[in-house]
Amino acid sequence: MDDTSKKLVEIQHLKQYFPVAGSSILSRTYVKAVDDVSFFIRKGQTLGLVGESGCGKTTTGRTLLQLYEPTAGRIIYDGNVIFDSGNVPLYDENGKPVLDGEGKPVLGKKTKVNMLPYRRKMQIVFQDPYASLDPRMTVGDIVGEAIDIHKLASSKAERRDKIITMLERVGLNSEHANRYPHEFSGGQRQRVGIARALAVDPEFIVCDEPISALDVSIQAQVINMLEDLQREFGLTYLFIAHDLSVVKHISTKIGVMYLGKLVEMADSYELTFHSCHPYTRSLISAIPIADPITSRNSKRIVLQGDIPSPVNPPSGCHFRTRCPYADKLCAEAEPKWGKVGEGHWCACHHLDRVD
Repeated sequence: MDDTSKKLVEIQHLKQYFPVAGSSILSRTYVKAVDDVSFFIRKGQTLGLVGESGCGKTTTGRTLLQLYEPTAGRIIYDGNVIFDSGNVPLYDENGKPVLDGEGKPVLGKKTKVNMLPYRRKMQIVFQDPYASLDPRMTVGDIVGEAIDIHKLASSKAERRDKIITMLERVGLNSEHANRYPHEFSGGQRQRVGIARALAVDPEFIVCDEPISALDVSIQAQVINMLEDLQREFGLTYLFIAHDLSVVKHISTKIGVMYLGKLVEMADSYELTFHSCHPYTRSLISAIPIADPITSRNSKRIVLQGDIPSPVNPPSGCHFRTRCPYADKLCAEAEPKWGKVGEGHWCACHHLDRVD
């Protein structure tokens, strides 16, 4: 089997709820930040995750790494279950639920493994290059901290060689190892964050909006560097961002989230030119077009209203309060995740109305 066909990371029915401060124990209110999300990423590929602020993109990435303990669901890494809440059905190789003798779904076994061995394989590049680096540590110590934790260097000389190699790989040099974060620009700090993630030779990296705090010219440099590193080290990415034009450039597959749920997922080209969900159509129409003639002739889909609160989401389809096609069915029933083409999935009651 080709490595690129192998599922490296998979989440099944993942949920992440946060209790609202001040709500009583007897009637606890929760923010449903991630609500029943499932997807997988094949080895060496990039899954882009897009959506408005507050849709649950970052929480999904952090929960996958168990920086937050999941409320429910299953997380599988390289074929090994690293978290299982015990109430999610088991699935066969074709993605169908495993049934017992009575035809009922077989549930997984409650599992939570020691994450330390997996921390080396699964890393994250944080969104804010200013807040994610300790201002009291030198860049060399920041990059070398993970090397120390995982005991990847047998001597101080080997440790320093590894640190310098990582810094040079992301476009910095050996002199930068003795400097502090405040001495660097935003783009350089983000390179330090990437070097820190690469220091332990990971297989999978969550890129949590790694370019949103950077200038446009620096964004292109960081994106090109991430692509070069992926080719060189065979990395697998979960790339979280607001900018759909950037996501479609770097991603193999794109998932669109709205109010804690996945509403559409497809290959990058398929989603860009043959999207089905009205929310996805709206996001794509907002991508700036450099050609003025094409831009004038393009149709901008403007959504009315604001994203609802995840504390009290709408009944049925969460998008119905802003959807031009919503009707009574949308208010009564949640749309099911259905296949609309090869590798193309969508959750909408009225795909026939979206033109």
